[in-house]
Amino acid sequence: MERRITKQVQGFRTKDGAGVSLVRVLGNQTVDDFDPFLMLDAFDTTNPADYIEGFPMHPHRGIETFTFLSHGSIMHKDHLGTIGMIHDGEAQWLTAGSGAFHEEMPQETPRLLGIQLWLNLPADKKMEAEPFYHGVLHDSVEELPLEGGTLRLMAGNYTDDAGVVHSAIQGKYLPLDFYDIHLDEGASVTLPISAERSAMVFTLEGDAAVGGAAVAAKTAAKLGEGDSVTISAPHEPIEILLMSSIALHEPVAWYGPIVMNTTDELVTAFQEIQEGTFVKQAAHYENAE
Repeated sequence: MERRITKQVQGFRTKDGAGVSLVRVLGNQTVDDFDPFLMLDAFDTTNPADYIEGFPMHPHRGIETFTFLSHGSIMHKDHLGTIGMIHDGEAQWLTAGSGAFHEEMPQETPRLLGIQLWLNLPADKKMEAEPFYHGVLHDSVEELPLEGGTLRLMAGNYTDDAGVVHSAIQGKYLPLDFYDIHLDEGASVTLPISAERSAMVFTLEGDAAVGGAAVAAKTAAKLGEGDSVTISAPHEPIEILLMSSIALHEPVAWYGPIVMNTTDELVTAFQEIQEGTFVKQAAHYENAE
């Protein structure tokens, strides 16, 4: 059965970090509909003044972040001084887990285009998960041909028309399939999605058609039940991101950079920040430059 869109969300312009201009698409008001995806921020600017001050050192607990850049460069640094860099077409997967401090500093480039996605952690893993960083760099990204386009496999699995399963970095706590899809004008593809997955798309560039419905650029669209989705580029070339994972159906207590299950857990987290006991485990790094 082909999936259809059940909800569309267009973001609003805001600022975060040290004054970074961005479009907040998903947030506190969309948690139930897009579970387990919590937040989605989009970046698209050619003006370095919009982002150059970046996101100075700040804490996270209870989530994973997946930051994807179609264009641009971001330097990531944690409280231990470990540095990772990503550039055009690359991503970083950060597990904050039980607690981490980090900063993300966009570097001056002709264009910054991408997103940051927050993925919730299961309740029984929030304080167990060790802080972890993995750079999804060019040498680990497989580019697969589609009729009229390409699919870049950033994370998870993809099964092609021949039944071949292609794999990229896998989630330790929740699975995440993350596809960066480019389609030429007039192209249309039907892609498989596990029926057990919670799935969404985000139109990073260009207006698309998804499941027969028009989806404007910079829009998140939640997909309903089914095991496939048809994506088309009716008017112009598009870049669209397809993401799927497992819905948790758990209570969410969220304040700022901390996402837990109860208010008491939030209070504890912020007390630990003040007391200097927030970080429980050293961060582990893979593919950091």
